[in-house]
Formats: sequence, structure tokens, C-alpha cells
Amino acid sequence: MLINSLKISIRSILNNKVFSLINIFGLSVGIGTCILIILFIKNELSYDRFNKDANRIVRVVFRGSVQGEKMNEAHVMPPVAKTLKAEFPEVEKATRLRNGGIPKVGHNGKVFMNSRFAFVDSNFLTFFTLPLITGNPATALIQPGTIVISQSAATKYFGKENAVGKTLHFKDQDVDFTITGVMKDIPKNSHFHFDMLGAMSTFPESTSDTWMQSEFHTYLLLTKGYNYKDLEAKLSKVFDKYVSPQLQEAMGMNIENFRKAGNDLGLFLQPLTDIHLHSDTSGNLEPGGDTNAVYIFGVNALLMLLIACINFMNLSTAGASKKVKGVGVRKVLGSSKRMLIGQFMTESILLTFLATILALFFVELSIPFFNELSGNKLDLSFSLHSFLIPGLLLFTLLVGMLAGSYPSFFLSSHNPVAVLKGAKAFAEYPDKRFGVRSGLVVVQFMVSISLIICTFVVFSQLQFIRNKKLGYDKEQVMVIPDIYVLGNSKETFRQEVLQNPEVLRVSISGYLPVGQSYNNNFFIYPDNDAALQIKTLRYDVDENYIPTLNIQMLEGRNFSSLNASDSASIILNESAVKALGWNKNVLGRYLTHSDNAGVQTTYQVVGVVRDFHFKSLHMHISPLVMVYGKTTGSMIIKAKTVHMANLVSDIQNKWTKLAPEEPFRYSFLDEEYSNAYRAEERLGLIIGIFAGLTIFVACLGLLGLALYTAERRRKEIGIRKVNGSKNWEVIIMLNKDFIKWVALAFVIACPIAWFAMH
Repeated sequence: MLINSLKISIRSILNNKVFSLINIFGLSVGIGTCILIILFIKNELSYDRFNKDANRIVRVVFRGSVQGEKMNEAHVMPPVAKTLKAEFPEVEKATRLRNGGIPKVGHNGKVFMNSRFAFVDSNFLTFFTLPLITGNPATALIQPGTIVISQSAATKYFGKENAVGKTLHFKDQDVDFTITGVMKDIPKNSHFHFDMLGAMSTFPESTSDTWMQSEFHTYLLLTKGYNYKDLEAKLSKVFDKYVSPQLQEAMGMNIENFRKAGNDLGLFLQPLTDIHLHSDTSGNLEPGGDTNAVYIFGVNALLMLLIACINFMNLSTAGASKKVKGVGVRKVLGSSKRMLIGQFMTESILLTFLATILALFFVELSIPFFNELSGNKLDLSFSLHSFLIPGLLLFTLLVGMLAGSYPSFFLSSHNPVAVLKGAKAFAEYPDKRFGVRSGLVVVQFMVSISLIICTFVVFSQLQFIRNKKLGYDKEQVMVIPDIYVLGNSKETFRQEVLQNPEVLRVSISGYLPVGQSYNNNFFIYPDNDAALQIKTLRYDVDENYIPTLNIQMLEGRNFSSLNASDSASIILNESAVKALGWNKNVLGRYLTHSDNAGVQTTYQVVGVVRDFHFKSLHMHISPLVMVYGKTTGSMIIKAKTVHMANLVSDIQNKWTKLAPEEPFRYSFLDEEYSNAYRAEERLGLIIGIFAGLTIFVACLGLLGLALYTAERRRKEIGIRKVNGSKNWEVIIMLNKDFIKWVALAFVIACPIAWFAMH
């Protein structure tokens, strides 16, 4: 029975090649897109789950609010780990990580500068699932000056030699580290990736008892079955106990009075498996994923699959009308309704199976392109995705049965005698009146038109980002990082750069409005009243910073190297002035800052700059203060020319003469700005591609229906042509019903798209 049904189904597919090809190809694109998005979502949801105790690990984060300015940081104070371990028995283990950046590593006369480094506690390798190839994870990082490196780093530095026991020299700190272990490369789906892990005992600040600074990423392992929310509720008392006396010393008020003034500080917990997708904190070890992207892609996958299935059902239904007489003959010859339904189902499932095979081929071809576009490392490996084969088989069965259900039950229920006498089993397609099939056309084009509108909105937002006036000039600005490596030659290099006629200005500062920059929390208060303090970001700049970036002065003046009092001067942005509650008479007023030890410094306001975007455009402009001083960090060069190649070459030559052993690195501020929104660019492009595929599949289905309609009305078209109808009149006649339903879809799609994008 089954073999006979398969033979009939294959014969039917071959007899309707065009229809079958459109049906298979459209469904395969939908299935392929869905598979690709499922792989992406699965990868995003898998982050940090390779750790055997992932469901029991939480990260401690710091949150607060000072006069309405929020603090939300991924790192906390040095003693938090040992304090929470001692205070709460439900904390089995605690460990810390302190980001060490990308140091210059010397070995055998060579300098390497592309390995990420971090200081970690001695239990870090046993806390997380980071297996060692050589070395003992329990003891490898106990002694100061010890380090564990990744397998890739070991190969890069030592080739095939055994790395354990060898020494690496960190030139920045002038420190030697002895290698005590080689670990496997940290998996891609981790929220941190380091090539080298050094013993925390090497880092002096790790033993500090201060609760007034936070640079340590801290993780807790909780007892089995314990709800982290219960521990989170207890943290405030412990936090207040240790913070209050230090806050009193630094700011002249305890934590209770600090909160009475409308402020708040505290520790909170975040599950390890939430870090990648659900981090709204600053100071993360790596950029996280985008929850919105997961939702958008998931919805897109469902919509694409919905349209593909609607197409499949529409075309199957339309094609089934050709088989009306065949069904009548078979019923007359004794076929039961059950047998006819089985035949239609078999053909539908076979078409779906062929579409699924073609979809897997499409996915295999498109994965490299998608990885390059999205920055992921997806892999269509059935060994990695055990759910894929049973899932696809179940999907094939369900879609095939769904698509074949309507025509099979409808056709098999008709009176065979009436059918053989010429009665219509199906109305003309599309329906003259609104019915099931017309409804399916409306639904698929409603989805397609909504996606078109949403795509236009996304691209208009990206265009807004590109053209937004930022309040500073990012064009023709070259940035040379780590200028401190020049030592005493820093000023000499600056003067030599200024001698180039294509250079307009040069500034040195560790603070950039975009890209890599220092970060801090700087608390200031007016009128010697600590209760009025506000949280700001502090920029240490020289006198050339504001004119180099063409930041506009609203009132007052810029810093000057000729004015000795400017070492105690300060420049505010507009947001800082508003946060302080000053409406007028800003210039000449005084602000006080207390450091962690309670030492107070008073600054006089000499200028106000117009607000400029020094954070992401996703965030509002927060209060900013600029303090004058001899700074380090990056050299910021404003050029006169748009042809930067010659300028870069000249500056590199000057660098090499002064520091031949130091690698010359540079970037451009406009490129840093573009990189800051690379995720949005990628997301917009991927959404555009998926929307385009969805529209393509919808139009493909419409093409199939148009071909079917033209074939059904071939005689009518011939008669009309003989009677003098023009081609455009025939085209209007064939398409007016489709246009009617597409117009209805447009009317419905517009408010839906507006609501979704709003």
C-alpha cells in the first residue's frame, strides 16, 4: 500500500514539475532559514553552560544610584569574595578575576602583544570547568609569579616544546611569570576568554580591604538547590556593615545618611548562565549577546516558516484541483476515503521531505557566510546537535500532514458522480470572496509587508547612527594607544608629530569619546555639602583635548598650560551643571571631591562645554567633568588631510626612531565609532537578508498561484486575445484578485509594523 502510494506520488510530482519545484524550493528556503536561526539561538543560549556547576554559580554585581545617576557594574570590591564566603554558609566557594588587559610579553628576544591576561584566585581553575593539559589545577596558581597559559598560547610561544617551567617576561610591569600549567582553550561560548591566567597573589591590590573601589569580577558557588534570590536578600546588611565606616571616612556620612539623601548602593547576584544575554552592567569582560536579536531572529524564523507552510498549503490546494477527476475515478473503482487521504498525505510528506533535504544543503552552504556576518562560530554537525535529526523528521511529518490535510479531506469528501459530470470541486483561485485560501494569501503578505516596513525602520535607525551629530569631530582623527611606552620621549614625539604640515593639533589623554577608554566613578559635591554630591565621569585631559576634538565651549575658557592654577580647575558639561542644580553663575564656583582615603580636593569651575556623546547612543549623556593635568594613555592627532596614508607612514617612522622595540599601533576615531555600532550594523543586515528571503518565498508562492490561474484560464485568455484584448488588460484580469488581497494585507500590516517597531 505504502509503496504504491509512493509510486503515485513520485509520478504526480514528475507530471507537475514546475509546481513541484516551486513548492519544494519555497519550503526549503523557509526550513533552511529556520534551521540556521535555531542554530544561532541555541548557540546564544548555550553560553557558560559547559561548566559542570553552571546552574549553581552566580556573579556578584554592584548597583547604585547617586542623585539619579545610575551605577551598574560587573565588578565589585576586593574583599567581597572572602567576606561573603565567611558570612554565608550557603556559599560553598568564591573566586575572583581581575582583568589584566593585553600585556607585552617577551620571550627569546621576541615581543608578543595579542594575548589576553587576567589575575585569578588560586581556586579559579577548579571553580570553573577549565581542564589543564599539563599541570595540577589545584596548585598551579597558588604561588606568586605563576601563570597558566592556553594551548594556543603555548603553541605560539614555544611551538612543540613543553611550556611548563618556562618563563614569560611582562614588559609593562617588568615582571617574570613561571608557567605552571597549560589549559585547553576556553570554549567559544564563554563570557570570558583569556590566553593567560596569573596568580592573584602577584597582584598587590588583591589583598586590599577597601570597599570604595571595584575592579574584581567575583563569582560564588552556591549549595545545591539553593535559590540565589534568598542570598541576594541578605546582602544589604553585610554590605552596610563593611561599607558604612569607610563611607563615613571618605565622604563624612554613613550609609544610612547616604540613603536618606536619596542615594543607594548595594550588591546583587546574577546567574552565570544569564551573563551573556542579560547583562546591563558596565565593565563586562566581553561584549554580551543581544536578547533582542534572539527574539527578533526567533520571530523571523517562525514567520518565515509560517509563510513557507502557507505557500506550500496554497500550492498543494491549487494543484489538488487538477486531480478532481482522478479522485472521482478512484472512488468509483472502490477506493475508500481513508485510502485517498493517505495518498494525498503521502505526496505532501514526500514533498516536505525533499524540501528538508534541500534545506540542509542550503544551510551547509550559508553557514560560513552567516558566521562571518554575525561573528559566531556555528556548525551544522549532527553530533553537536543531536536534536536536529529527530526534530527535522517530526517537522517533515507535521508540515506534510498539515499541508496535505485540507486538499485530502476536501477532495475525498466529494460525490464521485457529480465530479465526473463536471461539477467544480474547487472555486477559482484566488477566491472571489474572502475564504480560507484568500485568508492565507492575506496572512503571508501581511507578514511580508510588516517585515519590509520593519526593515526600513531598522535601516533608517542605522542611518541615524551614521549621521548623528555627536558634539565632537570624529573625522580625520588618528589615535595612537599606549603612548606611555615612549617614557621620557613622549613629549619629544608629540613635538615631532606637530612638525608635520598635515597635522593640525595633538592631544594626549586616556579618555576617548568612543572606543577603548578609561572608566571611573567620580563623586563631587558643591558648597562643601557632601549630601549634595553627584556621580560623574572624570576625564583627565590636557589643554589641547577640547580643540583637537572640536568640542564646543558654551561659557568660560579652556585649560591653559600658562595658568598654574588650572591644576585645580575643572570644566563641566551641560549635564553636570543640570545635575548640580545650577541655573546660572556657574563660572568661579567650587566643587569638592573626596577620595577613598577621605582626602579632599577642591576644584574651581572655569568652563562649561556643550554636551557631547561620550557613551553609546543607547544611553543618555551623563554628567562629565574634565580635570587638567599631564596625562597619558592615547595620542589624539587631528589631521588637515583626508589622505592619511602618507601621514601614518611619517608618524610611524618617527615612532620607530624613538622606540624601535615597541610595535606601532593606531586607529581612526571614525572607525572606532563604526566599530562601536558593528553589532547594530550586523543585526540590521541580517534582518534585511531574512526579510528579503521571507518576501522572496511569499512572491514565489504568488508566482505559483499566478501560473496556476493562467493555466486554468488558458481558453478564456485565448478568446479574449482573439477578441482584441491587450496584454496589459489580460495581466490586470489575472492579477486583480491578488492585488485586492495584497492591498488588504498592506492595510493590516501597517499598524502591526508600527506597533512592533515602536
